[in-house]
Amino acid sequence: MRMKGVLVSLSLWLFCMDVSAQTVQWASRVIGVSSEGKGEVYGQQYKASQALGRPSKLPQTGESVCAWAPLYPDSPNEEWIHVGFDKPMNARQIIIAENVNPGAVIRVIAYDAKGTEYPVYQANAAARAEPALYVMLKDTSLSIAQVKVYLNTGALKGPNQIDAIGLSGAATPLPIDVNVSKGTPKDLQKENLGKTINTTGQEVAPVIAPDGKTLYFTRNFNKNNIGSPNKQDVWYSNLESGGVWSEAVNIGGPINNDGDNAISGMSTDGRTIYLINVYKPEGGLAFGISKSTHTKAGWSFPVECKITNNYNLHKDNQLEFTVSPDGKTMILAVQRKDTEGNRDLYVSFLQSNRTWTEPKTLGATVNTADFESSPFLAADGRTLYFTSGGLPGYGKGDIFVTRRQDDTWTNWSTPENLGPSINTPEWDGYFTIPAAGDFAYLSSRANSLGEDDIFRLKLFPAIKPDPVAIISGQVLDAQSKKPVSSEVATGLLQDKNKEITKVEYDPETGEYKMIVPTQSAYNLTATKEGYFPASETLDLSKDKRFRDIKRNLYLIPIQPGQKIVMREVLFEQSKFDLLEGANVELDRIVDMMNKYADMEIMIEGHTDNQGEWAPNMKLAEDRVRVVKDYLISKGITEKRIQTKAWGPSKPIASNETEEKRRLNRRVEFTIMKM
Repeated sequence: MRMKGVLVSLSLWLFCMDVSAQTVQWASRVIGVSSEGKGEVYGQQYKASQALGRPSKLPQTGESVCAWAPLYPDSPNEEWIHVGFDKPMNARQIIIAENVNPGAVIRVIAYDAKGTEYPVYQANAAARAEPALYVMLKDTSLSIAQVKVYLNTGALKGPNQIDAIGLSGAATPLPIDVNVSKGTPKDLQKENLGKTINTTGQEVAPVIAPDGKTLYFTRNFNKNNIGSPNKQDVWYSNLESGGVWSEAVNIGGPINNDGDNAISGMSTDGRTIYLINVYKPEGGLAFGISKSTHTKAGWSFPVECKITNNYNLHKDNQLEFTVSPDGKTMILAVQRKDTEGNRDLYVSFLQSNRTWTEPKTLGATVNTADFESSPFLAADGRTLYFTSGGLPGYGKGDIFVTRRQDDTWTNWSTPENLGPSINTPEWDGYFTIPAAGDFAYLSSRANSLGEDDIFRLKLFPAIKPDPVAIISGQVLDAQSKKPVSSEVATGLLQDKNKEITKVEYDPETGEYKMIVPTQSAYNLTATKEGYFPASETLDLSKDKRFRDIKRNLYLIPIQPGQKIVMREVLFEQSKFDLLEGANVELDRIVDMMNKYADMEIMIEGHTDNQGEWAPNMKLAEDRVRVVKDYLISKGITEKRIQTKAWGPSKPIASNETEEKRRLNRRVEFTIMKM
């Protein structure tokens, strides 16, 4: 359900911003204040702290919970705020952003590092058209450490607010602009998806499947909704040939019922969906999150995703969220007792017991004293899109992008506005992107068929997430070629303990599917009891674009006479040094032989056809010796290991290219006894 609200920006730290190639140092701490306005019981709305950091409202004007406001408008007494800066500065101007009733400032005092006062501005209160007051300083030798601003709030009827106070060395007044993503095209156009999806009612909260082929969304004010026209239902549409979206279909029960229903996330394979609300077995809904899995029988009855301390909420139980494609991380937009004022963004992680950790705030770089809503975490697990009312923008709620800087989930890049071609004077949100990162889908009311509609736009490089690859396929029995239910995992090639993602493969549901970032090399492994793990290397280190990779994995039954080709136990040409990653598969042999204590194996060594026969035979002998020594070093007794060197006599590839010759430089294992 679309959340409405007001967003205010809270910045409790020094912020330097580049405006017209000039640096502004914004106030970083509050020294004193005459009074403060009141907002939410919890949080920082209207507090003096809202005057810190970069502007939260300007260049727009109007009242904002993200700006400091005196307790009473039209007070007969002078109101004042006293702020400090992180570093004393020889400034040429003091910038005071008045977002409401500009012109109430009557006096400005500057202070040096010793606390000496220097009056720099005095005037009678008078209405001013421009929201920013620029106090141009005659004495530029003054090193300013603090500034105190006095207001005559009774002179201008109505509320008065200070959005920000800054210092600059620029000789001319500096404009305050929206922080728009660099490289934003001026001719960017949003495409209304048309009447197969949009109606005169409300279509919001699109969720595009990672493969980009199915679009789910929430429809309101429609006579074909299950509950009533005024209750929200989930609908979906499929992408047909020619890039045309099919006529939308109601997803039906049990996803839709008499209440408000909405999808907010989806697994990589598209077979698990995450839903707003908890579905009660006896009917009805409760606050929370549920998930449903698609089987041959259809969508399962949604089960609750239990979140630790989910009850720690404040006021309105409004909730929006996004789930990472691997299902391990959830970003929530919710109001709790530790929010900055309205809904903030939090992160929660899936635990081994299948419950979720207590939500942790993403921090003040992202969250403001106004609302943050409709988060979407891209397939790279790093790029976050969200709607905010507390950051400078163009409307009642704009879409921003920020990128996670580390694994703390509290360190984010400065949010960037997606620009006026995407953001309108109305509320815009629910940005969603398929794994390919080519298009984005979003909700907007501007140029709609009635209420909110769903639009599509082509992504430009500055706001694209990092490129990823979708890896999909089946896991098959190497002998029968029949699908085998199994676990499929991928990890970094250079760090076998660094698991990237893991999925369960169920033959009934078609194929496994996972997403990994490109520009790295991975081990892809399928495991099943009674089978030797199937493993392949995926080298995506040179890929800088989206990849869609199909890869079937073949599990080899563990039984006498079975031959196992160790595809990752490879050697450099003319050498018997193991290539990086060989130990991963050799350790699997060790694990297998430890599990089957009576197992005996034959190690067979092979080379390519480069060079003379005799040296190649010697090389093959050296290679099987190296492998045998490795197994013995791991505790496998020598009597359980036989060896055979074949040299170049049994190639499995043509030897025509280095890539094919590399496959011939291999080691094979045959199970002799169990």
